[in-house]
Amino acid sequence: MAASSLRWMTVRCRLCLPLTDRRAGPFRQAPSCRFSSENAALPKAEGADVTGIEEVVIPKKKTWDKVAVLQALASTVNRDTTAAPYAFQDDPYLIPTSSVESRSFLLAKKSGENAAKFIVNLHPKYFQKDIAEPHIPCLMPECFEPQIEDISEAALKERIKLKKVKASVDMFDQLLQAGTTVSLETTNSLLDLLCYYGDQEPSADYHFQPSEKSEELEEATEENNEKSKKKSGHKLKVTWRANNNAERIFALMPEKNAHSYCTMIRGMVKHRAPVQALNLYTELLNNRLHADIHTFNSLIEATAVMNEKFEEKWNNMLELLKQIVAQKLKPNLQTFNTILKCLRRFYAFGKLPALQTLREMKAIGIEPSLATYHYIIQLFYNYDNPSKGSSLVIYDIMNELTGKKFSPQDPDDDMFFQSAMRACSSLRDLELAYQVHGLLNTGDNRKFIGPDHRRNFYYSKFFSLLCLMEQIDVTLKWYKDLIPSVFLPHSQTLIDLLQALDVANRLEVIPQIWKDSREYGHTFRNDLKEEILMLMARDRHPAELQVAFADCAADIKSTYESHDARQTTPDWPVNALNYIAVLFLRAGRTQEA
Repeated sequence: MAASSLRWMTVRCRLCLPLTDRRAGPFRQAPSCRFSSENAALPKAEGADVTGIEEVVIPKKKTWDKVAVLQALASTVNRDTTAAPYAFQDDPYLIPTSSVESRSFLLAKKSGENAAKFIVNLHPKYFQKDIAEPHIPCLMPECFEPQIEDISEAALKERIKLKKVKASVDMFDQLLQAGTTVSLETTNSLLDLLCYYGDQEPSADYHFQPSEKSEELEEATEENNEKSKKKSGHKLKVTWRANNNAERIFALMPEKNAHSYCTMIRGMVKHRAPVQALNLYTELLNNRLHADIHTFNSLIEATAVMNEKFEEKWNNMLELLKQIVAQKLKPNLQTFNTILKCLRRFYAFGKLPALQTLREMKAIGIEPSLATYHYIIQLFYNYDNPSKGSSLVIYDIMNELTGKKFSPQDPDDDMFFQSAMRACSSLRDLELAYQVHGLLNTGDNRKFIGPDHRRNFYYSKFFSLLCLMEQIDVTLKWYKDLIPSVFLPHSQTLIDLLQALDVANRLEVIPQIWKDSREYGHTFRNDLKEEILMLMARDRHPAELQVAFADCAADIKSTYESHDARQTTPDWPVNALNYIAVLFLRAGRTQEA
């Protein structure tokens, strides 16, 4: 154990070598792991003659997953490219035609589920009949009110279990006033509750309504999204208050164990009090107690947000890692992911430590998760300036991950495919994009595509790269396969497709693209309409095609007229008006021109 830990902590000279080609670096093939139900190889019977007849050993019992039959049935059905995603109701009026409608319908569905759950929990006596077989606990009413009225430790435990923060604190104070000694285990449970919620009552409302995002915001980079989330998070997230109930109860405890200190430290870090957390860790060491690995993960995060230079932060993180070794603890996946997540803020300084961290992670036998590679990609690729993202790390990552199946291990696992496809887009590498998309469709990896806006971002980048670099016939096949069964395109996605049609001299498809754009809610996108009109009016075409273009121009003209009907003065773009007139004249519709 000591030798393994020493190897893990030692910064070797060979780790400092930069990547020189796609095969170099820390990304070597690791043994693949299986996460689904598969037939295991049967052991060879003892004494069996290899050259003669082998004895077949039949296992007495085969243990299957509970959903193994459903998984087998699901594997026989392919995705219907003509249907909307299964998350939506199979009704013509409830199938979305735009990204705004998609978000609205999903929120409406979730709102209905929460409303039903609220009514069930508000009137539980009317919903006691259990008709489900087997029993499904989450469908039955939940008890949210305490049943024990007297002042006792059992009543305190009940309120802690029901997550009643204020009621739990009041019961604890009443027990102390009555001279009753509360056990250390119950007091630690109360600290767990207070530190998790930041000494605030957990909200009973379901905050599932996100702020409305425009199409441009969805197209923005993840860095901008994270900045906006941080700004909104500072307004809504609970912060650690000095001398709160958690600190007061912690001070009143006659005896404290390591669990007490660890809970307080993790609560302080979670609610943005890193200085207090580090000071309390010093107190824990002075009392000759040891922290667990989860507390060290929080301390690493606290060290990274201190107002110090990057090198000083990294040295402090290394010092914490040395203390992990000294306390004979083994780091887990979250330890390394926390380090890599913090190194993202170190910019260029964090690249070498990130590679060292990844190598040591594999050296002690910890398999990286998708979030691990997501942090590496974010650190090595600057999306604001693609010329700086010349690292070949993404190729090593994909060579290692190709063909693997993953299970959820980190909350950020669902961000990998988004960052990987963005890297492919910045590198203009279509082959790499196909490799990423192949990994997404391996096993159940598609579950890591993330929520609706991340899925739209991934497929928008992928399809834009197809429009830029793939043959037009292949691009049109992808267009029919992905839209609208997988995602609903933005106007910029359709403009990219129009430009690909222009390069391939396939302008006869433009009327169909306009028809689709109307269906997807892009009627009032002036940039899209002007692009369509410009391509149709730029050159002369055969008479039959000119008639189709004129009909398309008349349809676009009607959208301007319906838009102007809501305004006191018409606002027609000059270029659009010119293009429409030209198309009418070429089709012989002089009066309309």
